[in-house]
Amino acid sequence: MTPDLSRSMDQPPELDAPTSAPNLNFPQLAPLTIRIATLAVVIVPFLGLIAAIVILWGWGFSGIHAGVMAGMYLLTAVGVTVGYHRLFTHKSFQTYPAVTWLLAILGSMAVEGPVLKWVAQHRRHHQHSDHEDDPHSPHLHGAGFGGMVRGLWHAHVGWVFGKDSPNLRRYVADLTSDPVLGVISNLWMLWALLGLLIPTLLGGLLTLSWSGALIGFIWGGLARLFLVHHVTWSVNSICHIWGRQPFRSHDQSRNNVVVGVLALGEGWHNNHHAFPTSARHGLYWWQIDLSYYLILFMQCIGLAWDIRTPSVEKMAEKAM
Repeated sequence: MTPDLSRSMDQPPELDAPTSAPNLNFPQLAPLTIRIATLAVVIVPFLGLIAAIVILWGWGFSGIHAGVMAGMYLLTAVGVTVGYHRLFTHKSFQTYPAVTWLLAILGSMAVEGPVLKWVAQHRRHHQHSDHEDDPHSPHLHGAGFGGMVRGLWHAHVGWVFGKDSPNLRRYVADLTSDPVLGVISNLWMLWALLGLLIPTLLGGLLTLSWSGALIGFIWGGLARLFLVHHVTWSVNSICHIWGRQPFRSHDQSRNNVVVGVLALGEGWHNNHHAFPTSARHGLYWWQIDLSYYLILFMQCIGLAWDIRTPSVEKMAEKAM
């Protein structure tokens, strides 16, 4: 897990930028149409979840279950953002083996697949971002309203059902030397079940009832998975369509404040694509990045070191 600190911050250490020109049909649509559609994709499901909480409060939802859901969301989302993404994919900091294994297990509890496959897919995304062979670009599915719908669906969730690239393993050759990480990756379904069992047990123990266990499973398990998945997938879809581009990058990545907050800093996506190996995605004080704050806390207690961030000069060089 030792990063090569001599490499440039512009590209991940494993990858090169694509050389072919992107086939971007999506921007032909009216910007207002794109913004309204993508904003609805982000907001409407969350409004539905909030409505369900309000309606069910007192008999199907309570402060206990809110705490279980929030706690499980933070734990498993951190497993994805700090573990799967910033540590394993981009090697933006170093930590002890036991911490890497714990983060891999927490990420697996988010039910987004084995850590090695997730990392391989994401490195492939960075190498071909918004170009051919990008596994989840919204920009390669035709023009017009139909192309917009197909692109949004594919980038958000449709790509999950596609066939894997036959050469995915080459993207994670550096990680396969850790046999424990390989075992954790292969047992990801066990950790996924554990992520459902924990809120069920907590709900039952905290309420001393079977109904509390069931409600804990629903909110801390199923509803929490809905939140984690929807927010993570929004980085793939929304953050390549809607938002600002303060830095030059070879794709359509954008900063989106809504996703930035909900995804624990992952929504500052243009920042990330401009400086992929940076542990910090929210590069300015007002860009909330809870994942980076956690990495800094880990550094304070001696659990993280060699934290990589772009210099002021590098940021100025790539600023739009």
